[in-house]
Amino acid sequence: QVQLVESGGGSVQAGGSLRLSCAPSGRTFSRYAMGWFRQAPGKERNVVAAISWSGDNTYYAGSVKGRFTISRDNAKNTVYLQMNSLKPEDTAVYYCAGRKNTMVAVISYQYDYWGQGTQVTVSS
Repeated sequence: QVQLVESGGGSVQAGGSLRLSCAPSGRTFSRYAMGWFRQAPGKERNVVAAISWSGDNTYYAGSVKGRFTISRDNAKNTVYLQMNSLKPEDTAVYYCAGRKNTMVAVISYQYDYWGQGTQVTVSS
């Protein structure tokens, strides 16, 4: 079983930046595509960004396009989410997810492994 561990969440003022990181505990990604999802209180968990195994293909939700960047370093076994120009509406728990497939996916049930989540709070 793959355990994904997120880090880098926290509190920031609007307009600020944060970088989230995600790495599997105890093993490599093994050709997994990866994604970042978020869930605000009382709302569904939705995809924020996703990246293929090779890193050649990415997807961004419309609300974060141009502000967030997903990337991966397979040599370091880590996926990143760089979040710039943060807004209060970005406040949520952010989850890292991995799927046993090399292709990008944007729906939560397409993912096989999940992290425990990290809180991001943006104040106005």
